[in-house]
Amino acid sequence: MYSLNQILTGIRNPDILRRELNRLYYRRLYTWEYNRDGIDVFAADWDNILILDACRYDLFKDENTLPGSLESRQSRGSSTVEFLKANFGHRELNDVVYVTANPQLYRHDSISPSLHATVNIWDENGWNDDYRTVMPETVTEYARRAADEYPNKRLVVHYIQPHYPFIGPTGKKHFNLDSLAFWKQVRDGKVSVSKDVISEAYRENLQLALPYVKELIERLEGKTVVTSDHGQALGERSGPTLSRCFGHPAGIYTDELVEVPWLIHETGQRKDIVAAESENEVNVDNSVVKDRLKELGYAD
Repeated sequence: MYSLNQILTGIRNPDILRRELNRLYYRRLYTWEYNRDGIDVFAADWDNILILDACRYDLFKDENTLPGSLESRQSRGSSTVEFLKANFGHRELNDVVYVTANPQLYRHDSISPSLHATVNIWDENGWNDDYRTVMPETVTEYARRAADEYPNKRLVVHYIQPHYPFIGPTGKKHFNLDSLAFWKQVRDGKVSVSKDVISEAYRENLQLALPYVKELIERLEGKTVVTSDHGQALGERSGPTLSRCFGHPAGIYTDELVEVPWLIHETGQRKDIVAAESENEVNVDNSVVKDRLKELGYAD
């Protein structure tokens, strides 16, 4: 199951070994490919679903300013790729338009859902070079255009915030946007700020995004759900090893990482959803995709 090099790496780095033991525990010795207690997003009833990347339920509940009824659900993944594989993987979704600020679905083309259309906001036109991310107002604008262009499709809108990089005042004051693989650096003790500062910067990201999410849900027709692909660990202990967890590693199914908001808001009449043949997707240079993911804090 493990190569000799992986075993030696675990022996040399006890933190890696502890994380892997936790992953074995949560994934039932790898008999689970994802969190089987999580919700099947595409089996749920909605016309539009707005994903706030890496948004914990407890944070959302504290900061929520959106109209609608708030509940919680478990996600099928504790990372974006795990969430995408468990919900999108190899599915016929020709009634769905995916408007996304996150490049992970494009990067992992083996997930290969059959979507009607994909709008990659993270490509040149939607990317903010100053903040190294896609800003929430940009996502809302692209989503509004998609709603007008595809009125009879289910709409999935994937915001980056509250995911790193931090775009609020605390983030700008304390963090260098040139720092790559941010959460790995936090785990390795290479980020010289307190957990409280990190938590505040993370909270500000959600606070800055919520007004634009509100603008969108009040504009969209039908039944709209606001949720997240996964949560965010901020130093809580996890699994049988009780090691501290930062970021959102795949296969760790603590409440902080898989309990997500599920806010329901309805406006006007429900959509008349119709599937249609997939549109051709524009190709993006792989170097651009890799650069985007690095700037969003993902390790290689």
